Amino acid sequence: MALMFLTETVRAYRKRDPAARSNLEVLLCYPGLHAVAIHGVSSFLWRHRWYFLGRFVSNIGRFLTGIEIHPGARLGRRFVIDHGMGVVIGETAELGDDVYIYHQVTLGGISTAPGKRHPTIGDNVIIGAGAKVLGAIAVGDGARIGANAVVVAPVPAGTTVVGIPARPVEHGTGPVTGNPRCEAYGTPVDPGLDPLLHELDLLRGELTELEHRIAKLAGERV
Repeated sequence: MALMFLTETVRAYRKRDPAARSNLEVLLCYPGLHAVAIHGVSSFLWRHRWYFLGRFVSNIGRFLTGIEIHPGARLGRRFVIDHGMGVVIGETAELGDDVYIYHQVTLGGISTAPGKRHPTIGDNVIIGAGAKVLGAIAVGDGARIGANAVVVAPVPAGTTVVGIPARPVEHGTGPVTGNPRCEAYGTPVDPGLDPLLHELDLLRGELTELEHRIAKLAGERV
């Protein structure tokens, strides 16, 4: 079973990353693969109530790879972590199959209460570099989360979200997947459709409208 898991994960890396030239290169040089393999050991220990050993092995994985995956987290098959440095996956996070995330992604919690605190990620989800998915929320199958987005609300299946806080987008095409506006590294394809610039334009419009209202009220009082 472990060999099958490793083999299909290596194939997933070869499929996703054109820089991967051989299976041996993936096995020896990809910290994301190493982190997932180490998590398999720490998770086994955790599930058998050897909590200290599970955390200890997990901490070794963090030291070696720069990727922190809590042993209580549940990972699906063919999970790919691209680059990986700075990735944090919390204790109650659950990931489906064929999830693809970039570096500095956080699947974190916003509560200190016991129980489910971290996100549930569906199958075939892509999460761009620097994105934060926070709380016990669900990200549906096939969703796309743009780089540096902060997601604090559920994301429906097949939806692409960007920005802070993350919002759905409908126009433009991202360079990685062909889905709307999935910018894995935060570089918009069409600067005219940049979500942050769009938000600034909306704020400018609202400010102008408020200025007109204030001027009108001032005129009426005079």
